Amino acid sequence: MRADSEEWYARTEMALGRQAVDRLNSSSVLVVGLGGVGGFAAEMVCRAGVGRMTIVDGDVVNITNRNRQIVALRSTGGIAKADAMGNRLLDINASLNLTIIDEFIRDERMIEILETGYDYVVDAIDTLSPKVFLIKHTLSLGMPLVSSMGAGGRIDPLQVKISDISESYNCTLARIVRKRLHRLGVRSGFKVVWSPEEIDKSKVVEVEGEQNRASAVGTVPYMPAAFGIACASVVIRDLALL
Repeated sequence: MRADSEEWYARTEMALGRQAVDRLNSSSVLVVGLGGVGGFAAEMVCRAGVGRMTIVDGDVVNITNRNRQIVALRSTGGIAKADAMGNRLLDINASLNLTIIDEFIRDERMIEILETGYDYVVDAIDTLSPKVFLIKHTLSLGMPLVSSMGAGGRIDPLQVKISDISESYNCTLARIVRKRLHRLGVRSGFKVVWSPEEIDKSKVVEVEGEQNRASAVGTVPYMPAAFGIACASVVIRDLALL
């Protein structure tokens, strides 16, 4: 891990200490979903010096992603998000032990990936059923998890919160996730990034022709980034400051 110059994460070591950086170097993190939230989360985890990462997304970069997704550039249009993100992470840390999975994962495949074992899991999935499935099975395997709730439609980053899922409110996605998890016997035990900010319902529109999505909501560039960075902060703080 330290074969690549130590200088690029020297400021992290100054902030957290050598032992914390060593813990990050020896940690493994899974990030599922590489859109507006997950892309920023993955990059911040990588920049902190985490030694092994697995990134998962089955989508490709679309022109409409460019206002908010870190992998979305003119040069990456039509490229698999997992590949674009992987290239970016390895350009940050060439020594990163990286597994790239270009798939929409669910059911048995998701369990197979989780059973590899991780020190932390980041859930940045937009689609409800796979999101709940990932949360449930991550917790069943005893791995720590941070899950992003809804960033779309919100414009005030100062209202973003980090708490146990049981403490979230005024977020439609969080409410539905809680309801689904209650049926599975899960009421608490993992952190979520969420916001109680009211959403203008007129900004939500139905869409056609998009995989795993029936509606879309207006999103400002900085809100998914704020959610992703908050997710990464949970991972980095929990792993580095054990």
